[in-house]
Amino acid sequence: MRNIKNYIIILAAVAAVLLTVPMLSTAKDKMASNDGMMKHESSTMGTEKAIFAGGCFWCMEKPFEKLDGVLSVVSGYSTGKTNNPTYRTYNRDGHLEAVEITYNPKKVSYEKLLDVFWHQINPTDAGGQFVDRGYAYSTGIFYFNEEQRKLAQASKAALEKSGVFDKPIVTPIKSAAPFYAAEDYHQDYYKKNPVRYWYYRKGSGRDQYLDSVWGEDRGEHKAMSKLDKLTPLQYKVTQEEGTEPPFQNEYWDNKEAGIYVDIVSGEALFSSIDKFKSGTGWPSFDRPLAKENIVEKVDGRLFSTRTEVRSKEADSHLGHVFHDGPKETTGLRYCINSASLRFIPVKDLGKEGYEQYLAAFQ
Repeated sequence: MRNIKNYIIILAAVAAVLLTVPMLSTAKDKMASNDGMMKHESSTMGTEKAIFAGGCFWCMEKPFEKLDGVLSVVSGYSTGKTNNPTYRTYNRDGHLEAVEITYNPKKVSYEKLLDVFWHQINPTDAGGQFVDRGYAYSTGIFYFNEEQRKLAQASKAALEKSGVFDKPIVTPIKSAAPFYAAEDYHQDYYKKNPVRYWYYRKGSGRDQYLDSVWGEDRGEHKAMSKLDKLTPLQYKVTQEEGTEPPFQNEYWDNKEAGIYVDIVSGEALFSSIDKFKSGTGWPSFDRPLAKENIVEKVDGRLFSTRTEVRSKEADSHLGHVFHDGPKETTGLRYCINSASLRFIPVKDLGKEGYEQYLAAFQ
């Protein structure tokens, strides 16, 4: 029921305050504007649409947005008996929470979208999803054409035959009904309110259930099971390109010998040998330890062009690289958030599987 979700959000907010984590205003408890939202526009030329319901639409956006070929994922309401529903009215009027996906079929197939969908839900639960109960949070696949219908039915049949679930799969496959975009504050909620999203997702039981069913095989998004272990700050920095406070982070003044790895994937990133005191209040390195594990991207978000640094496997945001480092070495300064890193001292390199880096410290 919606009250359960709101109760969890309230508990999450209290917990966050106690942890002194800056919080944004409660989004899902806001009332929608009286205007509502217009029905989402139909597909543009060269693209197709898909609609899936998987419980809380906050949790259904990110898995699809990560796919190459997905152009947009919109949270909204569908299947009800009224037009232009709002968050105030959608449950009462028989709508459910859903996401509408616009995608390029030349880059990502409908079969791929179906596979990702099944990896996000409990398809054996007809009464809602995880902590959220009631029809408004139930699952469904809503097709736009005969091809999508056939593919959805084949996908469901294959899943039933696989034996992954020990109960009947009850997710319905129906013709798409009018879809209405939800209020702006619901769109990309995981980006706008990462800490609240983290608390909600962790408390909902979704990831715990998916881990128990799929284990390490969670499709394109198996790394999401690892995200559940992050602190709110680590999540905000690595997943939402946040920045931690200078001089108030774990490794800015760490002088111990060892290497720094990605907090999510464990990729080797930097070495204490290349660490220097920059005076900025963040860990600074003049080069990566393993350049093949680093990805650099243009970042123009702060009214200036910078070079963002990300880890390759986990795609975690790490920080930025600047050209004001030590001139006697590379001239570069990799300014990295401690929250993106885990430090492994030299004495533990062999035990943790990083023995190939031991020679540099001998």
